[in-house]
Amino acid sequence: MDLKHSAGGAGENSETFIATSKSTDMITPKEKEGKGVKAAGGHNPPAEGYKVYARRWAVLILFVFYSSSNAMQWIQYTIINNIITRYYGISDKWVDWTSMIYMILYIPLIFPGSWFLDKVGLRITALVGIVGTCVGAWIKVFSVDPSLFYVSFIGQSIVALAQVCILSLPARLAAVWFGPDQVSSATSVGVFGNQLGVAVGFVLPPMLVPNSPDLETVGSDLQMMFYLVAGLTSILLVLMVIFFQDKPPTPPSAAQEAAQLLESSGAEQVSFMQSLKNLMTNRNFIFLLLSYGINVGVFYAISTLLNPVVLKYYPGHEVDAGRIGLSIVLAGMLGSVVSGIVLDKTHKFKETTLAVYALSMVGMWIFTFTLDTGHIAVVYLTASLLGFFMTGYLPVGFEFGAELTFPEPEGTSSGLLNASAQTFGICFTLFYSELFTTFGDIAANITMAVMLIVGTIITAITQSDLRRQNAQVPASGQAGNP
Repeated sequence: MDLKHSAGGAGENSETFIATSKSTDMITPKEKEGKGVKAAGGHNPPAEGYKVYARRWAVLILFVFYSSSNAMQWIQYTIINNIITRYYGISDKWVDWTSMIYMILYIPLIFPGSWFLDKVGLRITALVGIVGTCVGAWIKVFSVDPSLFYVSFIGQSIVALAQVCILSLPARLAAVWFGPDQVSSATSVGVFGNQLGVAVGFVLPPMLVPNSPDLETVGSDLQMMFYLVAGLTSILLVLMVIFFQDKPPTPPSAAQEAAQLLESSGAEQVSFMQSLKNLMTNRNFIFLLLSYGINVGVFYAISTLLNPVVLKYYPGHEVDAGRIGLSIVLAGMLGSVVSGIVLDKTHKFKETTLAVYALSMVGMWIFTFTLDTGHIAVVYLTASLLGFFMTGYLPVGFEFGAELTFPEPEGTSSGLLNASAQTFGICFTLFYSELFTTFGDIAANITMAVMLIVGTIITAITQSDLRRQNAQVPASGQAGNP
């Protein structure tokens, strides 16, 4: 049954959940009589039950657009690689670096970034990120001149720095604001923001900056694109300052209440370095770090080199290269949402992770051997199949990591997963580029497909240790009055 309750005196709609149930079915205080149990950590659940607040959706949607505004700039140059190299008079390797700078800057900053998130919370971290994204976007506005690529690269680097305050947030935001049967879906939606930005980054630059023979026209088009992005990030900065909140008045689940009690207890609080040590000695999490890094690293490599790969078989189809990238990401968005729903309904984290990973590998093999069919519609189809599973895997990996590492902060585990992805992304992008230049796309894509086989095997041997789910279940024989 679904009954609405308002937060006491707050005038805001909220939903009340059974204290330690995996179900989000809401119950009235009368129905709860005699059913109270002690939640994770041995404390009694609150008399009114755990509540989630309607404002959580506003916070999540705002984060989606904030994340998108940063991610859309990642692939902004490489998807029009041939146009950028001609306008600025640079090699395509420099254009590749506008993508890889995102990965390189993230790696050394992941630990201070995770520490910062743990210390100051969601709101301050998010505001620092949107300020960096906005500043970097405006710097690029002043880089429109064939001699000013270095200015554009500086702006891109600042935006890349800002992603440290973004990539680790989805799992943390979901855990802080959403109940146990919505947390996986909320994480999926949070990751959806990054994918949405990548999708826009694939499709918008080829549309706004067509391959004109006149360099002045190209410069004018670049100027318009940079202004649009800078204006969007400025609007989002204002909205974030006004509406983005740190956490709800009360925890949404037993697991989150236990985590907050642990954080607030000076005697029991685990230091960031101790938390990091706990994660790095967790065998199953190490396996996930490797498999997650391989999967996402392959996606980064394919995305960065998509323009030259498509143009090899379909010359003059710059716009199609962007749209194929869009197809990959849009299919991945759908895959993310479907995966999140499956996780919330079944709580089969290991099984879902393995299935999505194996299908990503299959999709890579299909994509590899259908590029040269001569029908670009086939590439759209196979790329979409690849994207559905490969980018649909992102929130699955985040959630599996949160399960394996509870009660360690979600921001720290997510940050390490992202660091692994960036590391593999750099290596795979450089390796893929070299293979593509020397041996062609078939050899490069087969190598990536083989790496996904390795990742699938690692996923298969990872054990299903669902610690966060166990924290939602009452200890055997314990009962208490609500």
